[in-house]
Amino acid sequence: MAIRIELNLRLPNSPGALVSVCRLLSDERVNIVAMALESGGQLRLVVDNHVRGAGVLREHHHQVSERDVIVLSVSNGPGELAPVLKLVADASVNIEYAYGGASDAGAAAVVVLGVDEAQRAAAASGV
Repeated sequence: MAIRIELNLRLPNSPGALVSVCRLLSDERVNIVAMALESGGQLRLVVDNHVRGAGVLREHHHQVSERDVIVLSVSNGPGELAPVLKLVADASVNIEYAYGGASDAGAAAVVVLGVDEAQRAAAASGV
């Protein structure tokens, strides 16, 4: 578990909008750890260097906001996520949104939890 900075920006609903952002980050050697794109164009990114990632996106006229999120690495198997989420729920922490994934052959999955006050939530839930 780690507290990470999530980058949020809005993309136009047009071909090439997502690849443009990915290429900008790639050109600056910023790795995307996790991402979610909603149908309204809201893009959420967790990257390995949020300072550089946000900077390059802002340099290219993207309006970027930042937010603390909880990033979990859990074993990639049936039932592995539920006990961790139970700790969060037992600490009375509301999960506002979540996204994640893993490959079929991967040993671990990455899950991003958007919660209010991520630092307090992580400490209270013990994750």
